Amino acid sequence: MPAEKSHDFALSAINNTPARLLRSMGNTKITDRKRTVMGIDFPNAVGLAAGLDKNADYYSHLAQFGFGFVEVGTVTPRPQPGNEKPRMFRLKEDSAVINRMGFNNKGVAYLADRVRATAFTGVLGINIGKNKDTPLELAHEDYQQCMRQIYSLPDYITVNISSPNTPGLRDLQVGDATQKLLSAIKETQQELTQKHGRYVPIAVKIAPDMAEQDLTDFCDTARALKIDAIIAGNTTSSRPTLQSTHADETGGLSGKPLTDKARQTITHLAQRLQKEIPIIGCGGIFSGEDAVAHLDAGASLVQVYTGFIYRGPPLISEIRQSVHQHELNAS
Repeated sequence: MPAEKSHDFALSAINNTPARLLRSMGNTKITDRKRTVMGIDFPNAVGLAAGLDKNADYYSHLAQFGFGFVEVGTVTPRPQPGNEKPRMFRLKEDSAVINRMGFNNKGVAYLADRVRATAFTGVLGINIGKNKDTPLELAHEDYQQCMRQIYSLPDYITVNISSPNTPGLRDLQVGDATQKLLSAIKETQQELTQKHGRYVPIAVKIAPDMAEQDLTDFCDTARALKIDAIIAGNTTSSRPTLQSTHADETGGLSGKPLTDKARQTITHLAQRLQKEIPIIGCGGIFSGEDAVAHLDAGASLVQVYTGFIYRGPPLISEIRQSVHQHELNAS
């Protein structure tokens, strides 16, 4: 079955499975230690990364596998179809995926309605982006529009400026563009905090491909503007040695080949930020050992996507168990 068709089929199947059966696929006997990050109490350290449930159609069912939090999106102000198909490829020999989806989604109004209609008591993040045809100099307006429509709904909001599949998006990670965008987002956060009477933290999702100096500069800007968290990272545009048929496809690469690059980014962030801003580690997590290594590198939480696609619910239980054992050993 083609990768994207398989993706849609699996989500539909999960959505039509009783919650108790989904819960039974994980280990319910694990004793998790609560983690407080961004002022939010997370029941455990492992979350589902954005991209799997772009429109918030399935997250309450996906959460039953034992995730401590789920992130939906990326959502844009207006609906958009994304890039032409095929646009998702499984690289089985490399335990990887290449995608060039292009922020395909039904728009922020649809997602907001879905979240309002869903009974969910877990920790929810909403990941926001810009429409493909919005000029880069007006990108901040797209993010602000999304924030205004969803601000009262999630526990935190993620600003995605790191997808390689929207032309020019990664330019927002560097230089004056970063300062302009994040300043506008913080101003809107302050405005909406007063309007709604609650503070919703802002995380920024960055790429694992940033040059060291650009990463250092980004840390300094994030610290100055009091960004609440950094998610490191997204898919990579780089191509290490790969074995699979689809290795030459364009798009973002995720999975096992990303593990070391993601961890290096976390390490650099941790050294520069000195715990002033929490880090959420994302990329190349295929085992409990991988997750613990991301946490040891400086992450406070981790997120999975491609590892979950390949290994399924047992991965979540393994990560929770490994993190719990690591905490016991440390104490």
